[in-house]
Amino acid sequence: MTTRPDPTRLPVILTCGDPSGIGPEIAVKAWETLGASLPFVWLGDPAHLPRGTKLREVERPSDAILHAGAALPVLPHPFPAAAEPGRPAPENAAAVIEVIARAVSLVQAGEAIAMTTAPIHKKALKDGAGFAFPGHTEFLAHLAGGARVVMMLAAEGIAPPLRVVPATIHIALKDVPRAYTPEVLREVVEITANGLRRDFAIENPRIAVAGLNPHAGEGGAMGHEEIDWIAGTLAGLRAEGFAVAGPLPADTMFHTAARAQYDAAICAYHDQALIPIKTLDFDGGVNVTLGLPFVRTSPDHGTAYDIAGTGRANPASLIAALRMAARMGAARHV
Repeated sequence: MTTRPDPTRLPVILTCGDPSGIGPEIAVKAWETLGASLPFVWLGDPAHLPRGTKLREVERPSDAILHAGAALPVLPHPFPAAAEPGRPAPENAAAVIEVIARAVSLVQAGEAIAMTTAPIHKKALKDGAGFAFPGHTEFLAHLAGGARVVMMLAAEGIAPPLRVVPATIHIALKDVPRAYTPEVLREVVEITANGLRRDFAIENPRIAVAGLNPHAGEGGAMGHEEIDWIAGTLAGLRAEGFAVAGPLPADTMFHTAARAQYDAAICAYHDQALIPIKTLDFDGGVNVTLGLPFVRTSPDHGTAYDIAGTGRANPASLIAALRMAARMGAARHV
């Protein structure tokens, strides 16, 4: 009979992501910074790590606790091809997808406290393995049995911290008014509030909701969605006990004094949410998927093929993602 590891002694699993991007080198830099203070295990092909990396192959994620201070713990997952920095190898695409699925299985089996995912390149996965999902978030929701999820970007290294949730994500701006509906807004508020309670220990989350139009429509002068349904949807949520404010003008929601008034901001579309967080803390932002039955974070950047292999990649966002994953995982095991 296999003994289930003590959750307080479990590491975070870090998936390799696209091995031709900056994932392998920032993984090593993160280990050099964190060492035994935050044990994590890298899941991927050891041959893809930078030459000279001090590593220790392990059989189980929990073994990382024993070796994290002396070497980067690695859970081997063989890939069919070498990784040339900046040049994605189509033959590796299927293995990149396998690593993500394997990490989910390990976390769900209680072998790790959380998972952090290094960046993938969606086109490379589609070209090489027919990847049918817009990104990590949708694939993870699929692996979780069709969980309803939202993408939250969090910057907790600034004061006050900023957490933003785009209600619509990777769609054209012209499609947002049709995709953004009362049902979508209600679901996003509910998932966000539940996630803040469960994973961030915020008992009564304060949520601010941006308007869709400039100046939140300015009484109908610049659009009617705020009057027609956003305000009414929020009033209904407040009647149910949600601490939700809005609709608010997006252009005044993100300065220091405004951020102190809420725990998370829900925005109507991608850039309305991501521009402020990337402006305020470009290197420290973390992507969090709320609504999953397991904890997942990732750095808020891509594969950066243009600098892969040069040693110039900044590991700050990955380090923040690993730290946040460990805190969120611990919150679920209190």
